[in-house]
Amino acid sequence: MQVKPFGGNYLVRLERGEAVIESLKKFADRYRIGFAEVRAIGTLDSVTLGYYDAEAKTYSNDTFDEPLEVLNLKGNIARGEDGQRIVHTHVTVSRPDYTTMGGHLVEGVVGPTLEVVVESAPITIRRHHDPDTGLELWDLQALETFSV
Repeated sequence: MQVKPFGGNYLVRLERGEAVIESLKKFADRYRIGFAEVRAIGTLDSVTLGYYDAEAKTYSNDTFDEPLEVLNLKGNIARGEDGQRIVHTHVTVSRPDYTTMGGHLVEGVVGPTLEVVVESAPITIRRHHDPDTGLELWDLQALETFSV
C-alpha cells in the first residue's frame, strides 16, 4: 500500500494481492480516520459480493475468482460500537466479456492495482446495531466533531 496525504484527504494505491477491506481498515487505523468517503477504480483478481436480504436480516455472499475490472467502488469509513473502524463499500465490476455485477464488497483481492481516493472529514460517525433492520446504521445523534 502506498499513501499520499493531501489537505486532509488521501490518495491510496493498493497493490497486487492486497485485501481491499482489510487494507483500508489498516489505513484508517494508521491515519486515525473518524469518518471518510471512499471511491476507487482498478482491478481485482477475486471478489466476494454480498446482497442484504431485508426480510431475513442477513447477507448472502458469493465469491468470484476471476479477473475483474472495478468500474466503481464507493463507500465510507466510520466506527463501530466497539470503536473499531468499519469500511462499508459497494462495488460494480466488469468481466472480460463486459458483463457487470455488483453488490456489497465483503472483500476483494487486488489485481495489478486499485486506486483509492479517501476524503476525510473532521468528525467521527459511529455505527450502532438497529434491531428493526438488522444493520449497523449511522448514529447521527452521537456525531463527534473536532477541528483540524
